[in-house]
Amino acid sequence: MKIRFGEPNLGAVIGASIGAVGGLFAVTIPYAILIRDIHALSMARTHGLMGFLVSAPVGWIIGGQIAPRLEGKLNERAAGIIGGIIGGMLPVGGFLYWGWRMVHG
Repeated sequence: MKIRFGEPNLGAVIGASIGAVGGLFAVTIPYAILIRDIHALSMARTHGLMGFLVSAPVGWIIGGQIAPRLEGKLNERAAGIIGGIIGGMLPVGGFLYWGWRMVHG
């Protein structure tokens, strides 16, 4: 089975969904934890929009590439779910790290 770049599959959809939602808040999560105020999640709207616009397509691409590779070890549905979660959390993790570095200098 040949895996094409950007091909739609369950892993790509889940990766884009997790990347989009997580990217909206990933930059401000460390700051909200530091000051212990949930309202701080909406403070850096520009960074949140940038996280959304970057994490959604990156999650689509990575999740869509990981999921078919896991199908050899798992069934198709489980591979799509796990691949999508991993693919979506990678860009979100990058934005979380960036937010943590901004808070802690």
